[in-house]
Amino acid sequence: MAKAKRKTNPEEFKAKLVTAAALVALLLIASYALLGPTGIIAWADYKQSLNERSKELAKLEKERDALRNRQRLLDRDNVDPDLAGELMRKELNVVAPDEIVIPLKDNE
Repeated sequence: MAKAKRKTNPEEFKAKLVTAAALVALLLIASYALLGPTGIIAWADYKQSLNERSKELAKLEKERDALRNRQRLLDRDNVDPDLAGELMRKELNVVAPDEIVIPLKDNE
């Protein structure tokens, strides 16, 4: 006996097609959640990057605090005399009248 081909109902075919499309969409979303740039596998890299940036942030905050302190010492209304003298000597090559300048040879 030969089996007769079964005709598929168009509504049944449409329902199976929608189910298959939904399954494919779910598989794509799941694979993106695992393998995507913000996926579960990328979390280890993000954690390492966060640790590195936290260390850099701490270093920059320390540097910022030092610069704020220096700015406070250079306030026009209340200049620290030692810092002002140090800056004048360094930047302008200024000396006090009672000081003697001793030139040093450059190391070549």
